[in-house]
Amino acid sequence: MVLDLAVIGIAITLGPLHNSAFILLLSARRGLRLGLAFLLSWLVNLIAVIVCVMLLTGGQPPEHHSTPSTASVAAKLAIGVALVIYGAYRRRRPPRPHGPPRWHARIDDASTVTAAGLAWLLQPWAMVGAGAATAVDANLSAVEDWLALTGYCLLATLSLIVMETYARWAPTAANARLNALRSWMDRHQDQLIVTLSLVLGLWLTAHSIYQLVD
Repeated sequence: MVLDLAVIGIAITLGPLHNSAFILLLSARRGLRLGLAFLLSWLVNLIAVIVCVMLLTGGQPPEHHSTPSTASVAAKLAIGVALVIYGAYRRRRPPRPHGPPRWHARIDDASTVTAAGLAWLLQPWAMVGAGAATAVDANLSAVEDWLALTGYCLLATLSLIVMETYARWAPTAANARLNALRSWMDRHQDQLIVTLSLVLGLWLTAHSIYQLVD
């Protein structure tokens, strides 16, 4: 479970779409406040999904090869296959120019509620679903599982935490470097999405098949 959560958390935090949007928010007139609203909403979403899973399982992992256990592994397998198919589709699709999002021109007028809602919209829900299916195996009576779930939520939010902290303590340098990073991500958006989808998809597919036949 720990390794799966680590791989999923890394894939989530490296996603180009939410990171580009977050940098745009930080460049706004009230950037730090908007960025904090986005970050907290992102983290709360992740925690809420884990809490829902824990309520369903009662904080106890299902028995190996039981119906709930098999269902959670099958869900991860389905998500893995879907990510591989999506990554392969994006890889074969002709590249398209990526202009700035339509809300970019109104970024200075954005509210904290808008920023929080944007975090919800841009969360990679397929990957979050894979994390939820993995968390089914968590045992809340074990401290290490608590730490694993906490680490997963923080790891999936790490890029936002780093950028928000950087913008707060070194605003001038952060503005220049983060905007350069956003430009690079915009130019390589398709390649990043394809790579993350294929790597995570293949990992989930292979590991889920192993769990089903083990």
